[in-house]
Amino acid sequence: MSNTNQLGLPLVQPAQAQKHVTVNEALALLDGLVQLVIVSRSVTLSPASVIDGVCYSVPVGAVNEWSGQDGRLAVGTNGGWAFVDPKRGWRAVILDEGEVA
Repeated sequence: MSNTNQLGLPLVQPAQAQKHVTVNEALALLDGLVQLVIVSRSVTLSPASVIDGVCYSVPVGAVNEWSGQDGRLAVGTNGGWAFVDPKRGWRAVILDEGEVA
């Protein structure tokens, strides 16, 4: 069985029986483990290599893959970026600043 890189969550496999068991296991792990960690909120150029689970806050003026995504979170997934709108009340550690935001 394969797992995700960041939290080690189990992934549903093709033709797997009882997929709900794997999904429920992953959701339970997420419920207990998720804490938002942002690598940086000042980097305007996306990293050359994408690591699954790595998160950046996209600043104003970002370019290339992050262009037009100002204020969103860029989450590394499957070799690319998924963009998520942060919600009011979310807390995160900003690694390169050593701050909580």
